[in-house]
Amino acid sequence: MPYRILWPLLLLPALVLLIVPGSCRTITGEPSAAGTATDTVSVQTAGVSLLYGVIPDTFIPEPGRIGRNEMISSLLLARGFSYPEIERVLSGNAGSFDARKVRSGNNYIFFREADTATRPGFLVYEHDNTLSYIFRLAGEPGISDYRHETTHELKFITGVIESSLWEAMVKAGANPVLAVELSEIYAWTIDFFGLQKGDRFRVIYEEAFTSGRSVGITSVNAALFTHAGADHLAIPFMQDSAVSYYDESGNSLRKAFLKAPLRYSRISSGYSSGRMHPILKVVRPHHGVDYAAPAGTPVVAIGDGKIISTQFLPAEGRIVRIRHNSVYSTAYLHLSAFAKGITAGAWVKQGDVIGYVGNTGLSTGPHLDFRFYRNGSPVNPLKVESPPVDPVSEENMERYRKVMKIMLSILKGI
Repeated sequence: MPYRILWPLLLLPALVLLIVPGSCRTITGEPSAAGTATDTVSVQTAGVSLLYGVIPDTFIPEPGRIGRNEMISSLLLARGFSYPEIERVLSGNAGSFDARKVRSGNNYIFFREADTATRPGFLVYEHDNTLSYIFRLAGEPGISDYRHETTHELKFITGVIESSLWEAMVKAGANPVLAVELSEIYAWTIDFFGLQKGDRFRVIYEEAFTSGRSVGITSVNAALFTHAGADHLAIPFMQDSAVSYYDESGNSLRKAFLKAPLRYSRISSGYSSGRMHPILKVVRPHHGVDYAAPAGTPVVAIGDGKIISTQFLPAEGRIVRIRHNSVYSTAYLHLSAFAKGITAGAWVKQGDVIGYVGNTGLSTGPHLDFRFYRNGSPVNPLKVESPPVDPVSEENMERYRKVMKIMLSILKGI
């Protein structure tokens, strides 16, 4: 992880020359030999092109998808293989393949030698984006694993919020999963439910690809997010054997409390001293923030603390209360269910799932009613200023400033 984050620094002189105006720029490279396969999907040998390193391209592919409760054995039975033949195939893997872990919905490909062949000579099962299993069905049966080649691309992206961060990512040509990565990096700093039209972002990140398909964002090397006219810098830096994100002054972006207890939703009702109750039809205080979200959406603790109580109340429905310290406590209302292990007296860490969005109690639809208390009195959760955790230490500050200034210069040049 630290190497993946810091390796682009070695390319900085070249990167500065490569950055030109535009929404997205990409540099393809291999940051390390570790974890990168040397196999290729197609290799040449004796004048014959091979697929997956062993299957001649003269074989005819017949793709399919693993059905519910379907196994490799049932696939082979349907292709005319007997139980003894299937046993010989599945027992010839030297322990590398576990037939119990076949995933429904995954792709497979049978390969037949010719149109007239009644049975296939090979079966390829795609276990995930990087690993496939090759079943040799003709001749000496056996199973071998195939590691797909993975390439890493260093990317530069910039965009402007028009409606949502997700849509801005798509419009800018970036993998929208990057929106989730940014929401986690800035979870303590920016309220992603309150993004405004005109907010901007600039990001340097690394994405992995296998066979032309993205297999995820491997690191965010620097980010500059402008929200409500204020710039929020995020630079990864290793300190005390751990990598965290820091701002321009070396303060940690991680704070004592998250900005929100769940991801990607919308605020359906804010904090108010007098609101018309949608069911009771009377004006009464609403000392919380309602987040509309689908039933079952995970709800997390915004900070470390001890569970005070878990109970079901007529108005609040299923509710979890957490005491974070001698000053602050929080409550999570209308849950559909409590998470495993969430009981009175249990300790939770920031980000732990404590329950799931529901519609219990006096509620007009699935949502979370989130409440924040200071010294026992309710306060507006959206206006709570959370203190940061440890900043960059004095002995590391000079080294951090050098890294930060270089990355900030590149970000502003995107």
